[in-house]
Amino acid sequence: MTESFHRSGEYENPYEGQQQAPVNPEWPPPPAYAPAPAPHAPKKRRGGPVALLAAVAIVAAAIGGGTAYGIQELTGNDTVTSSSTSTNVVPSSQKGTVSGVAKAVSPSIVEINADSNAGSSTGSGVIITGDGEIITNNHVVAGASQIKVRTNDGKSYTAKVVGTDSKKDLALIKLENASGLKTATLGDSAGVGVGDQVVAIGSPEGLTGTVTSGIISALDRDVTVSTDESQGQGQGQGQQGGGEWPFEFGGREFNGDTGSDTTTYKALQTDASLNPGNSGGALIDMNGNIIGINSAMYSAAGASSSAAAGSVGLGFAIPINTVKADLATLRAGSTD
Repeated sequence: MTESFHRSGEYENPYEGQQQAPVNPEWPPPPAYAPAPAPHAPKKRRGGPVALLAAVAIVAAAIGGGTAYGIQELTGNDTVTSSSTSTNVVPSSQKGTVSGVAKAVSPSIVEINADSNAGSSTGSGVIITGDGEIITNNHVVAGASQIKVRTNDGKSYTAKVVGTDSKKDLALIKLENASGLKTATLGDSAGVGVGDQVVAIGSPEGLTGTVTSGIISALDRDVTVSTDESQGQGQGQGQQGGGEWPFEFGGREFNGDTGSDTTTYKALQTDASLNPGNSGGALIDMNGNIIGINSAMYSAAGASSSAAAGSVGLGFAIPINTVKADLATLRAGSTD
């Protein structure tokens, strides 16, 4: 037996007008049939959200790790507690390794030699623009009449001081006739945590491109340094308290007398090995982002025992967020 339906949904008896078999009163009545739904309507309603989710997934995959970090932070799922920003400078195959950080960031770290009538100093710096803007410590270039810079690939440049801020122990210098330099990525020091692994790159004792590693030992350490330009000369030359910039920490003086003109700033403490000449160099997270500018370290190089010489794991860095906040002032030619 076949059945057909009116569009209105009414049941049609195909045997109407013909002789029919008796109907058993116990048989149930035929079911009421609802009108057939409009074709494709449910699919259209479901298609919107599904397409949106697919698009989000595609965009997240295209943008990569930075988006993943952002989504984790927004949703609270598997939140990453890290010292890094969302930028991954280190190739994924070497992510989280000291060698990977060194390979990615070393081309952006330079050696600085500054000469003045009082002597000479050796330090390090971080390239922040392709045409040769370099961040370093004020005490590395303080009072300098001539500045020579050597990049990681061995090229030498003459540099001029653009701006200084002795209160933060920062300086901005600019290379002459430079272009196409590899720039460092400035991270976010607000995300740094105690115990985070870090890498330090600089030129201790003139050994360009020296790489050491360690952890963040403490945050917000009050470090006091001298603002007297004459204190900076002789760094790395075996003079003035072991050849390193004098500073005060915890009520004690290290590397000599800081003098009467001083400034205090909040610093990151690290046990990564730092020695004379590391000043102005980079403290880097494991994604390859610069999180600090190495500025003060205790050096026992003047001790009578050779076993006591060198780094003792007590180093400090100016947080990179302090540097970024001061950058416009330095570029404007500040001489504070």
